[in-house]
Amino acid sequence: MFTPIPLNLPTYSAKIQREGAKLFIFDELRKKRLVLTPEEWVRQHWVQHLIHVKKYPRSLIKIEGGLTVNDMRRRSDLVIYDTSGNKILLAEFKAPTVKITQAAFEQVARYNTVYRIPFLLVSNGMQHFYCRIHFDFGTFEFLPDLPDYTH
Repeated sequence: MFTPIPLNLPTYSAKIQREGAKLFIFDELRKKRLVLTPEEWVRQHWVQHLIHVKKYPRSLIKIEGGLTVNDMRRRSDLVIYDTSGNKILLAEFKAPTVKITQAAFEQVARYNTVYRIPFLLVSNGMQHFYCRIHFDFGTFEFLPDLPDYTH
């Protein structure tokens, strides 16, 4: 069983319940309890951070969206849309004990060949990486922080 650990993100009052040997966390976006895994712990912290600190509207955040990459069904961890329905941010989360390696960036880049989203976030809750993709020029840049939501 995973024991929640402090992350390199602001803390929040997670709704955690124990049921037998399992811990569950309440996902406010999907309005349901989920088994508390290390990756879910990171995702739920990021959801709170995106809503309360970065001011992204909760109604524009989608968790675990389906996509097809190389004829295989995949699930993106989190996608944020603008008010016109355009995807603006793609996030990939790992467990806090998983090192962020080139493989994590390759995974989010593969997903982004389908999505073509300008901002990417890769985090294990301890380390966070932010990229801006410039599709017109075929380039990208790492950013010092994730931009706040702008209307």
